[in-house]
Amino acid sequence: MPDLTFHRPDMLQRLESESFDVLIVGAGITGVGAALDAASRGLRTALIERDDFASGTSSKSSKLVHGGLRYLKDDPRLVYEALRERQRLRKNAPHLVSVMPFMIPIFTKAGSNGPAVVPRKIARAMGSLMWMYDLTGGWRIGKFHKRLRAPAALAHLPTMSPDRLASAYLYYDASADDARLVLTVARTAVQHGAVVANRCSLVSLAHEPGLTHATVEADGRRFTVRAKVVVNAAGVWADDVRALDEGTHPDSIRPAKGVHITVPWSKVRNDIAVVIPVPKDKRSLFLVPWGPLPDGTFEHTYIGTTDTDYDGPLIDPQCTHDDIRYVLRALNASVTTEVTADDITAVWAGLRPLVKGASSGRTADLSRHHHLHVSDHGVISITGGKLTTYREMAEDTIDAVAKRLGVRARCRTRRLPLLGAKGYQAQPVGSAAAHLATRYGGLAGDVQALVDGDASLGEPLVPGLPYLRAEAVHAARHEMALTLDDVLTRRTRARLLDRAAALAAAGSVAALLAGELGWSAEETAAQVSHFTSQCIAEMIAATDYTTSTEAAAP
Repeated sequence: MPDLTFHRPDMLQRLESESFDVLIVGAGITGVGAALDAASRGLRTALIERDDFASGTSSKSSKLVHGGLRYLKDDPRLVYEALRERQRLRKNAPHLVSVMPFMIPIFTKAGSNGPAVVPRKIARAMGSLMWMYDLTGGWRIGKFHKRLRAPAALAHLPTMSPDRLASAYLYYDASADDARLVLTVARTAVQHGAVVANRCSLVSLAHEPGLTHATVEADGRRFTVRAKVVVNAAGVWADDVRALDEGTHPDSIRPAKGVHITVPWSKVRNDIAVVIPVPKDKRSLFLVPWGPLPDGTFEHTYIGTTDTDYDGPLIDPQCTHDDIRYVLRALNASVTTEVTADDITAVWAGLRPLVKGASSGRTADLSRHHHLHVSDHGVISITGGKLTTYREMAEDTIDAVAKRLGVRARCRTRRLPLLGAKGYQAQPVGSAAAHLATRYGGLAGDVQALVDGDASLGEPLVPGLPYLRAEAVHAARHEMALTLDDVLTRRTRARLLDRAAALAAAGSVAALLAGELGWSAEETAAQVSHFTSQCIAEMIAATDYTTSTEAAAP
């Protein structure tokens, strides 16, 4: 039976027939956060998304819930706010957010006469930075940083060269499956009364005093949604929404591309996250293990992210050959296993919706603070920010909505548990029970019940990956998954872990979904064809050897 609280046909009918206090455009983490904040305050709330939940930037992040160590020197307030939000999210979504140790190795430098030189000034400076991070809010996680001697550091990343390793620092942050977080926030908003629909695009806006008529299109049909206030949370597409409202296209967003690659864990063998330097650059990259196994190893490691200006198509930005060479250069400067492009199992690229500043320098130097803009018609645009601070961004946005509505409605999300937090119990690391618990929390029993009713649904969805066939069925019935890509890219992360395996399983997954979504044979084939074409385009972009022989440094 479909989940009637998250049933798209009912949602579309309500969008057309009801009037709302606020209509939110865009279902990335900012949009769903705003929807939850508004609905939990008692505002009549609607949320529409042109594509799928988290289909843009919010499914393509580094999947970290952290303060942002690199911002500490220039913007300590941003770090403080992010670490405060990290703690709130850990309490509100313990099933989705997990504490993760991070290590920063200190490498030796070649001396003028040959012997290696320990960079003591760098080590002392890093120690001071670690104390600042702890005191800014890192301590809230319950652990302080510590200095590691070279042998202890090497145990966490044994593929480093012992001859180059001087020492390391260990500190703590957190991680989360970004797409899973977005979906969970959206479903929680619905539990509080919000009306939410994906594949529902904004076509036009018409204003009259106290009311906006938004023309939207879903399933080839147009209708009107009526709302007193409109919130533009469209991320890198925010200027497009503003153009519908203001009549001219503003130029307020500076997209920055972030790229990650995934490799087999055996090529890196890190048991914790590691921060590595990029040679001849001021940036660092994360090496993050993904997919814990019972024996303490992992399935994959992903590496990223880059931070470069981007002026291409906003939909489906690609990871290029130069992007890959940049990441591999940094990786191979820190490990001895000589990882090559042939070892890469998947890539992903996303666009940060950075707010343009006065500086024309690197995107890495632009502020990660969020920005509110209110148009003459009262459309509130929220841009900038980062994944970790989404709840605070949403609070500021809905404060502005409440002010415009002339109502007093206090924010309730600071201590509001997300769906699945209730009843969550930690399970042995790497076990099948842990896999479901860390994705569904207290609702893991809903997926297990499908397996109990049909043993075939307990088989792997994609051979070699931990997802069950039951999870695809659950996604179609309860999570508004409408396409093969929804399931293989966002409801599960199969495509981001092992693209070839996801491609090989596409036919069987589509056949399973066809029975749930009522696809004809022609539609099933079209779904497989579309997913295949997306993967092929991704592969072509990543192996384009027409570029220069030296990777451009982002």
